[in-house]
Amino acid sequence: MPIDPRVHVGHVHLKVADLDRAIGFYSGVLGFEVQQISAGRAAFLGAGGYHHHIGLNTWESAGGTPPPPGHTGLYHSAFLYPSRAALADALRRVTEAGIPIDGAADHGVSEAIYLRDPDNNGVELYRDRPPEEWPRTADGALAMGNAPLDLRALLAEAP
Repeated sequence: MPIDPRVHVGHVHLKVADLDRAIGFYSGVLGFEVQQISAGRAAFLGAGGYHHHIGLNTWESAGGTPPPPGHTGLYHSAFLYPSRAALADALRRVTEAGIPIDGAADHGVSEAIYLRDPDNNGVELYRDRPPEEWPRTADGALAMGNAPLDLRALLAEAP
């Protein structure tokens, strides 16, 4: 029996080494609004007045290091933007902050930009295409791909 289709990921909560540095990235670069800071050890950030899409804490990780390559853990958190222009604005913010881009792809169903936060957590910034534009095989199955995404063309659409 499948899960209720109205279920969605509500927020991501990350262990970080330096709370101010993490807030600087998620708020200062990406633009999420700080909703609350708790005892200087945790912060909750959201968009549009929502209580939090991102939780950050140093409860067990203050001054810590990222896990080494080849270990289990979070691959990336993904942030869905409502339009191509909004994704372009996110790319502009990241570029202006001098944050390196790990990759960018046109998956057919979505366009995605991949980067790392200051704690080396993977971050995906993406926008979905409308379902009627999703590529499909002759029998109707999804035909997602991994084509290059033209970042210059995307950046030209930034407001």
